[in-house]
Amino acid sequence: MFYLKMYSGASQTSRLFLAVLPDVDTSAKIHRMAAILKRAHQFRGQLTAHDRLHVTLFTLSGLPQCLIEKACEAVAEAKAKPFDVSFDRTMSFRGRPGSRPFVLAGATGLSELKSFRWSLAAAMSKRGIRFLGRRDFTPHVTLLFADRAVEENPIGPIGWTVRSVVLICSAQGHTHLAQWPLQF
Repeated sequence: MFYLKMYSGASQTSRLFLAVLPDVDTSAKIHRMAAILKRAHQFRGQLTAHDRLHVTLFTLSGLPQCLIEKACEAVAEAKAKPFDVSFDRTMSFRGRPGSRPFVLAGATGLSELKSFRWSLAAAMSKRGIRFLGRRDFTPHVTLLFADRAVEENPIGPIGWTVRSVVLICSAQGHTHLAQWPLQF
């Protein structure tokens, strides 16, 4: 796992996480929609760059190197066919005043993603990493950190086919350290 050794301090000094990413066209579509909604809601926050849009599966920050390696082994050995995700609403999450996450969320189009994450959590648990899967999981894509919260609103569905899991370090921007294609 040379990529982890190169970034051995990444989990201690920056955010390290496993995520699924929209394809390039969907990222552009999400970003355009986010710009429209930012103007409509008159938000002051900065949009998430189109190449940083993602759904976090597990945060690995602060874990010892050996547990990060075990988590990556679990992902590498995962057996799953590519699957579709669909987001059909926007909403605000709690956050610090003046910095509230405004996100894409969904009701029905995320069951396969939740099941996939659960199977990864089970695989990690077998490797001694039990606590990651116990955290709440609300699949979402952060569009921006807004100056205030807004109510949940339905939108036309936006989705893509999840084809891989990516290990990301967000020290300065997003650096993709590894990528594992889904395969059955």
